[in-house]
Amino acid sequence: MLAELGGAVVIDADEIAHRVQSPGGTAYGDIVAEFGSGILAPDGVINRRKLAAIVFSDPERLERLNRIVHPRVRDEELQLLEQHRGRPLVVLSVPLLLENGMQHLTDRVVVVTVDEAERTKRLFARSGMAPGEVERRLAAQMPQEEKVRTAHHVIDNSGTPEQTRAQVENLLAGLGFAAGKPPDTAD
Repeated sequence: MLAELGGAVVIDADEIAHRVQSPGGTAYGDIVAEFGSGILAPDGVINRRKLAAIVFSDPERLERLNRIVHPRVRDEELQLLEQHRGRPLVVLSVPLLLENGMQHLTDRVVVVTVDEAERTKRLFARSGMAPGEVERRLAAQMPQEEKVRTAHHVIDNSGTPEQTRAQVENLLAGLGFAAGKPPDTAD
């Protein structure tokens, strides 16, 4: 919505993480070396469910995966931030921004929240993970309440898409952007 309504350049950490873990990606070889070929699908792609089952049941293994992936993702994020320096609105979409101490890279922290039942339901529907897996993954993250205390702005995504859109429009207006009218930008 920030891209659509405010013309934001969005740097998506999850998208970058998928890319660096893909065959030929900068983290792929180290992940396979660490976790073995048993995490690979027949086509050589890392089976994210198998890997998640391993790391979200063992905090030490999760830390090892994070030490492989996070620096590579951070390097690309920093390159993209530099590439888009001077753009009126750049969004660094990082689910673990606060957990990784990256808020210093931003001018404002916007936290998107959702009530816990809906959060679990959406994660289960999107990922197909078992309920216990969903709970382990959420337990590995900072509680939403703590993130909210750090935020400059909060978007409550528990309601309808229209309600969320109205909040995004208000955020953009508060930042000096007319929703629906992206500012003139130069690449």
